[in-house]
Amino acid sequence: MKRNRTELSRNKNVEDFQMRDDLITTLKKRFTTYGYKQVRTSTLEFYDMYSDITGTVNKDEMVKIIDTSGKVLVLRPDVTIPITRITAANQNSNALNQRLFYVLDVFRQTGGTPNQKESTQAGVEFFGENTPEIDSEVIMLAIHTLKDLGFKNFKIEIGHAGFFKDLIQQASLTKQELELLQNLIQSKNMAEIEIFLDGLSIDSEWKSAIETIPMLYGEPAAVIQQAEKIIRSSKMQHVLHNLIDVYEVLKDYGVNDDVIFNLGLINNMDYYTGVIFQGFVGKVGQPVLMGGRYDHLGEQFNHAMPAIGFAFEVDYLLQAIRQQGLSEPSSQSVDIIIYYTKEKQRKALIAAYELRNNDYQVLTFAEASISPKPIPAACIARFEKEQNLFAGRNNTAQTFSDTEELTSLIQANREDF
Repeated sequence: MKRNRTELSRNKNVEDFQMRDDLITTLKKRFTTYGYKQVRTSTLEFYDMYSDITGTVNKDEMVKIIDTSGKVLVLRPDVTIPITRITAANQNSNALNQRLFYVLDVFRQTGGTPNQKESTQAGVEFFGENTPEIDSEVIMLAIHTLKDLGFKNFKIEIGHAGFFKDLIQQASLTKQELELLQNLIQSKNMAEIEIFLDGLSIDSEWKSAIETIPMLYGEPAAVIQQAEKIIRSSKMQHVLHNLIDVYEVLKDYGVNDDVIFNLGLINNMDYYTGVIFQGFVGKVGQPVLMGGRYDHLGEQFNHAMPAIGFAFEVDYLLQAIRQQGLSEPSSQSVDIIIYYTKEKQRKALIAAYELRNNDYQVLTFAEASISPKPIPAACIARFEKEQNLFAGRNNTAQTFSDTEELTSLIQANREDF
């Protein structure tokens, strides 16, 4: 019984890996159709690269190690920063339309179990332009990918990093006060927000505008109408017009039903400067993707360049796929099994080689030396002393003389694959 449980566990791990591999293949295929090229970054990076960049990962969350020279290294806690550094080092100021994607592990200390320190992200980064059309195309890529994966009940929440920043600028908050207010807005804790604002020396109109932020959520037209009432500067007006322009393009893509506005959306990465967005699917409480525009990050690597990107959390996608029953059971069936006697060994193995060379999945067994347990197969071929027999799933036996005839029989039964 113990061995059976181990076998089941091992099979489940194989199936999970196959599901993960299929998911990543789907992501990479869709990224490629939008013109993105795959890149990778080093798993180990110098701690200083992250600690010196404004708005990066919380230093306490980084997984640190000391190398033999005594320098502090970190396991990659974020992918956008090293890709931006590499792109800045290799670009000239006129470079446009740099489309890059990655599938890489990131490592963070989040206070959970050790197994939760590592996660896989699959994302894209676009460098070189800042237009509503580019923002919309990147968001569309995220939507297109979620549709590829079979999700029906998903939403992309779209906000803007500048809307809240411009509004709160007049309040002159300390860093601690700002962090507290951001947390309250993210959790939509209206009671605590009111108490917090009552303790600030700002006029009632500003308090009322800030209190409105968490409520600016929902159907874009309605949110736009509400947001216009709390505009307090030309910058905020510009931000709102930018969001409207992005939404207009998304409507032309025909995906307006897949998006909502959330002007209370505040990302933990402070390097975001423009449009920000996150994606939710049914039955998963965490966003399966997050992204946004970060036009000033390149400046910290001495190269100004507009940029926007997003990353899928692969583990959350897998969780959602399982919970929604979107994954088809991984087929354990092979294309063809070849059994052979000692007399026909050479012909059987040559046939197997040629079939594999034509991309068929082939298993071979010497009948005299092994008695395998049943394995599902679309076709079975037997190289026996007197004759060679072929059978498809209808079990009708047919004879064949050589590999060419065997291949023809397999092709005639292709509906079984």
